[in-house]
Amino acid sequence: MYLLRTVIPACALVLSGCGAADPPGQPATQSENTSASQATGELQRRIVSLAPHLTELVFAAGAGDALVGVVEYSDYPVAAKSLPRIGDAFRIDIERVIALNPDLVLAWSSGNPQQMVDLVAAQGIPVTILEPVHLEQIAEQIEHIGNLAGTVAKARVSAMEFRKRLRSLEKEFGERDNISVFYQISSQPLYTINKYQIISEAIAFCGGSNIFADLDELAPVVGLEAVVSRDPAVMIAPQVADEDPLARWRSFVTMTAVRSDNLYTVNADLVARATPRLLDGVRQICVALDSARAK
Repeated sequence: MYLLRTVIPACALVLSGCGAADPPGQPATQSENTSASQATGELQRRIVSLAPHLTELVFAAGAGDALVGVVEYSDYPVAAKSLPRIGDAFRIDIERVIALNPDLVLAWSSGNPQQMVDLVAAQGIPVTILEPVHLEQIAEQIEHIGNLAGTVAKARVSAMEFRKRLRSLEKEFGERDNISVFYQISSQPLYTINKYQIISEAIAFCGGSNIFADLDELAPVVGLEAVVSRDPAVMIAPQVADEDPLARWRSFVTMTAVRSDNLYTVNADLVARATPRLLDGVRQICVALDSARAK
């Protein structure tokens, strides 16, 4: 079987890709490869997902029964675990994808290699690209999938619930004093995020200011000296194993975050995936920043 291979970026273990960001306010929502059948309203009832969070969004839209293939780590909800695997977000078995006869493939631009997306499209398979930049766009993408799959009513309810929870969080954690934040994706290499990554918006939602918001890449590699010089008041990292992901910083006792013991971890799955569960991750970030402010 033909297997498309690509190097897996280290940061992609906990973040949707490491490439350049889309322009603000202009996330990729639908590819040029979308077929005429979608434009005329024909339902897409055999769907392949190329990312775990896209799998989750399909279920959120009430279209889980339309999924015929997913990538590795598609583990939520539980029903996703039993679906056929076609590879992972960075390499797929294209022959298996073809055999599943999908009438729609969902991809995400900052995580799936363009080579892989082009290969799928070259088979005549419609590809729709979903890439949230803002929290509100998660609800919009649920509705978009519902429109494609014919589960409009279920998707609308799910999107409404997301918006309701988002407003509730805004009411609970809004209007906080600004506090500077370093978000560490991984420690070696030392990856962080710029302002176009949705986690950065989550930080801003909680009154935080991403110290590397100004960098060009969506998930850039930075040096220790750069972090020290920007002296964040808070450091946050996803918890992906038993060890302390921020342990290396504890010896930098002159840094504000270290001196104030403002080193926090959040659930990796909740923060890294742009799905309704991201709001649970947003709450964890907000609670951490409130704890730092109280010190």
